[in-house]
Amino acid sequence: MPKSDYARIEQAIRLLQSRAREQPSLAEVAEAAGLSEFHFQRLFQRWAGISPKRFLQVLTLAEAKRMLAESRSLLDTSYEVGLSSPSRLHDLFLSLECMTPGEYKARAAGLTIRWGVEETPFGPALFAALERGLCGLSFLADDDPEAAFAQLRERWPEATLEAAPAAVRPLAEAFAARMAGRVDQPLSLVLKGTPFQLRTWEALLRIPAGHALAYADVAKLTGSPGASRAVGTAVGANPIAGLIPCHRVIQGTGALGDYRWGAPRKAALLAVERGRRLEAEGRG
Repeated sequence: MPKSDYARIEQAIRLLQSRAREQPSLAEVAEAAGLSEFHFQRLFQRWAGISPKRFLQVLTLAEAKRMLAESRSLLDTSYEVGLSSPSRLHDLFLSLECMTPGEYKARAAGLTIRWGVEETPFGPALFAALERGLCGLSFLADDDPEAAFAQLRERWPEATLEAAPAAVRPLAEAFAARMAGRVDQPLSLVLKGTPFQLRTWEALLRIPAGHALAYADVAKLTGSPGASRAVGTAVGANPIAGLIPCHRVIQGTGALGDYRWGAPRKAALLAVERGRRLEAEGRG
């Protein structure tokens, strides 16, 4: 009896898990599944929501995190997880975690995050930035930064948090420009999250301004159509308001639903974007 698609994928996943340290090639895994590389790649992407290469990277990263938590050296960790050098481990962490292995091992110790509270078109917000870019943007509840500051500390537990309004003011100005529909220059974001959170936030960036999607639609954009609940959790964990547009996700019934920074603010963001879209289309 021919193997079902799921049986082939299950076999491939077992092989990737058991031989992750050997870093098997696409050709090897496809051969084990009894398919050509092209057909196996398409089948795996459809079933798992990510490519075989990305799946292997996630497995490798998880093992590397476990070893670093045991205070293993970067060199030992690199070789034990099947990477040829610490530079490859460095690249893997940057691509999936947006931080270096050393920063992960130290839980952000040695990093300095500059922060400040600035006015925005949608109320005061706490802006936080590393040298590499903006790492946090939270609208304030009742103009009180305490909760936003506590969340920033929770995300970056060992980083030095330095009040520096002048350093973040250009970021606030760039944010205001984007909220007005102007993009003057690229704005770098530094995101730290699980692979699924990063995929979800990337999917949010693909929703055009002035549009809204249901959680199920966003799950399809992530490549995991059955993961609406997980998408909701990832949307709620979004660390950068407005720029990563979690406000563009609504309930399947069309209701606005919850918003981390308050339902009225979500309604305002959507209304402004929709108004600008209709104006651009000549219907304003």
